[in-house]
Amino acid sequence: MSPQAHAPADEWADHVVGSAMAAMETLAIHLGDRLGWYRALAESGPHSAASLAEATGTHERYAREWLEHQAVAGMVTASGPADDRTYTLPPGAAEALTDGTSLAYAAPIARMVAAAATQMPALLEAYRRGGGVSWADLGDDARWAQAEVNRPWFDTMLAPALAAVPNLDAILRRPGARIADVACGAGWSALALARAYPEARVTGIDVDEPSILQARANADAAGLADRVEFLHQDAGALEGPYDAAFVLEALHDMPQPVEVLEAIRAAVREDGAVVVMDEAVAEQPAEPGDDVERLMYGYSILVCLPDSMSASPTAATGTVMRPAVLRGYAADAGFADVTILPIEDFAFFRFYRLHHPR
Repeated sequence: MSPQAHAPADEWADHVVGSAMAAMETLAIHLGDRLGWYRALAESGPHSAASLAEATGTHERYAREWLEHQAVAGMVTASGPADDRTYTLPPGAAEALTDGTSLAYAAPIARMVAAAATQMPALLEAYRRGGGVSWADLGDDARWAQAEVNRPWFDTMLAPALAAVPNLDAILRRPGARIADVACGAGWSALALARAYPEARVTGIDVDEPSILQARANADAAGLADRVEFLHQDAGALEGPYDAAFVLEALHDMPQPVEVLEAIRAAVREDGAVVVMDEAVAEQPAEPGDDVERLMYGYSILVCLPDSMSASPTAATGTVMRPAVLRGYAADAGFADVTILPIEDFAFFRFYRLHHPR
């Protein structure tokens, strides 16, 4: 937490130094993730600097310095004499940093931070003059970090979460139900929907072509390409009628959220369901905010708002889309009401159902 407002300068300086150390450690996590060092430690460790470099095709001097940094940061444990140390990745750290199926998997967050850091000159220019930094500008590090960090939640938690809402579950279980996944990214949410509802046909759409290409490959690998299609298009091209449509952690990124919701409302049957999952931020801002607020504003200033601002016109929502803002967008799009679904313990997310007028 930040110091109190009346704290002396030394406390604020300590806070800045601590924040800088945390930023450096985040980028060091990115190095360990992308260079395969964590995975090698998890799968074949303990390692010396020499054996880690050999196992990963990297340079021994850099491996040694990174391992020493990780040891002083408490990320790995070191043993042996100073000139012949070996390093071990603890089991909990191994799960959080290398197990892409675990709900604790957090390494992609560091990759997202690194993606934003590489665009700092463009961000500075956008902040000075307007405009933005698009998802395409942020590139593969951001694209796949977003996909990887959400995948365990979609794979593990989405089906039981939806099943716990009986009237929604009944719609999704209709024989031959058509489900749209708007802004589907790499397709993990669409594939989770298809597995949960084996009689349904799922259509994922996204404006990011590399994500759609990856989603198609993921569907092939999962053996679900016969029931899940992925289209490179925007929501305005949805061809209904659909029984249900989902927008999962994406509406706040969209330059024109009202227009997207209008298109979804037109494409979904009146007796169907429209579900938006977005960040579980507070109803009202609080200062200082909790960890969710701090994290989401961090995403907003570095990724989501600049992406939205890269288009024109834009609502420029930002990551922190409070419930009242969503309700306003839904009303402007012609929906009669918005209710919060009784789905809890789903990371940092809140589920909303948007209701057609009767």
